[in-house]
Amino acid sequence: MSKFVAMSISVAISLAVLAGCGTKKDGSHPNTKSAQVHTELAGLYFERAQAGIALSELEKALEADSDYAPAYGMRGLVHMSLREDNEAEDDFKKSLRLDNTDSETHNNYGWFLCQRGREKESIPHFMAAVKNPLYQTPALAYLNAGICSQKIGSNKDSEEFLQKALQIQPGMPQALFAMSQLSFSVGDYVTAKRYFVRFSQNIENLSAEQLWLAVRIERKLGDRNSEASYGIQLRKRFPDSRETQLMTRGE
Repeated sequence: MSKFVAMSISVAISLAVLAGCGTKKDGSHPNTKSAQVHTELAGLYFERAQAGIALSELEKALEADSDYAPAYGMRGLVHMSLREDNEAEDDFKKSLRLDNTDSETHNNYGWFLCQRGREKESIPHFMAAVKNPLYQTPALAYLNAGICSQKIGSNKDSEEFLQKALQIQPGMPQALFAMSQLSFSVGDYVTAKRYFVRFSQNIENLSAEQLWLAVRIERKLGDRNSEASYGIQLRKRFPDSRETQLMTRGE
């Protein structure tokens, strides 16, 4: 699962399967509890990269309640991870037809669209997610909106979304790194370094992408010692990476 995608999954403590068929007096399906538990189990298996078992649990969930929206949303994530895009999109859409207020599914479907080169389509879903006052992770949807806006060159929108993410969660590492990337892309190298320093303070091991950004920031600022320090780390830890090759060629 992408690090920017969040699916709220709770551990099932007990299973109370309701017998019978038809519809209860409150309008809910009599087997919704069973569908919920199987969906939660699917989420746990999915987190463990056991997609096959997750799909099996989701099949059981939908056998119990064919209108249980979270099961379709969860199945969309599994298909997305398997790059079964048609199936993923069908499931996300089905989930939202059943419950258009589900912020998790809006966020996840938005991220799916963004990752498949449909960034403009993704933004309304992130905005739909944050409109729900009960949504527990609005910073994540703003972060995703910021990243996807940056991909299509909407830098002003990107900055606005990322700043909203940081207002909600000031130390959010992904948002700090995204702001550093954005600042670098528009030539504001001092601000890029400021955000990068905040980002890196709580990161134990920087990735090749992150080290390469640091190298380029320090190069633009003329700090040869810091540039060399980051460059040594990049070359030592990621000798075969694309970023190391770019640095070696002086790009």
